Amino acid sequence: MEYIRVTKDNIETEHICCALSNNNDIQVCSKKEWMKSCFDDGLVFIKSEKRGKCFIEYIPAEDAWIPIEADEYMYIDCFWVSGALKGHGYSNDLLNQCIQDAKSQGKIGLCILSSKKKKPFLSDPKYLSKKGFRVADESDCGINLMYLPFDENNSIPKFKTQAKNPHIEEKGFVLYYTNQCPFNAKYVPILEKIAQENNISFKTVHIHTKQQAQQAPTPCTTYALFYDGKWITNDQQNEKKFLKLIEEVRWRQGDLHRRNGNSRNRQRLFTKNDWLALPTEINQYFTKNVYFS
Repeated sequence: MEYIRVTKDNIETEHICCALSNNNDIQVCSKKEWMKSCFDDGLVFIKSEKRGKCFIEYIPAEDAWIPIEADEYMYIDCFWVSGALKGHGYSNDLLNQCIQDAKSQGKIGLCILSSKKKKPFLSDPKYLSKKGFRVADESDCGINLMYLPFDENNSIPKFKTQAKNPHIEEKGFVLYYTNQCPFNAKYVPILEKIAQENNISFKTVHIHTKQQAQQAPTPCTTYALFYDGKWITNDQQNEKKFLKLIEEVRWRQGDLHRRNGNSRNRQRLFTKNDWLALPTEINQYFTKNVYFS
C-alpha cells in the first residue's frame, strides 16, 4: 500500500477520505480550509492512495484543538480505517508513520482521545491498548485521554479542568463544534432548522481558533452536545437522530403523550425500538436526568 501526505501543495487535488465529494461540496470545503489553517502549526494528514476511509491526522499537542496539557507530545486528531480497508495492517502502517515522525521531531510520545467502551468518532481503546497506549486521564463523560510514551520517565498528559469535568450554564441544547469534522458543515445547519421548527432551545458555539478550542468546556471539541448544562454526546447527529432525541425529550417532559388528561393513561408516541436506537450515552443521560412533568 502506498500512502500520500496531504500538504498545502496538493490539498486541492487530493481527497480527504472522510468526505469524498469535490471541492465545491460544503463538507470538503470546510475541512480543507480548517486543514490549511493548521498546516503552519505542524498538522500532518497521511492517507491511503486508495479511495476510502484510511488516514491519520496529527499535530503537536501544544497546537491541538483540544483542552489538554501535553507539552512535547504529538496529538492524534483523527485515526480512521474502515470498510474494505480494514484488516490489512493499514492501521499499523499509519500509526508507525506517526510514531516515526513524532520521534524525528523530538516528541516524547503520542496522545489521543478514546473511551472506556468504544464511542463513535473516537479511536478503539482495545486497539490502542494492544499498541501500548495507556490511560493518562479520564473525564466525567467517559472520554479518556490515552498516551504512548517513548520513555517511561516522560510526563503524563492530562485534561484541563474544564475538559475533565464538562459542564456549562446554559439550558436547552448547546452544541460546541469545529470544522475539523467535515460532517458538521452539512448537519449543524440542519439541526438548527429542526430545532427552530420544533420550538426547541438550541444554541451553537462554533469554535474558530485553537485558542478557543483549548479553553472549551469539553474533552472533545470536534463535536460536543450538551443538554441543560450536562454533556450528552460526541456523536454527530443527523436529521433522524436529532428528531428522535427531540421526541424523547418531549416525551420525558410530558409534552407528546396525553390521553384524556390522565397521566396514567398517557399514550407513548416514542416506541421502544426508537428508544433503543438512541446512542448509548444519550439513552443513559435521559434515563438519569430527564423526568416526566
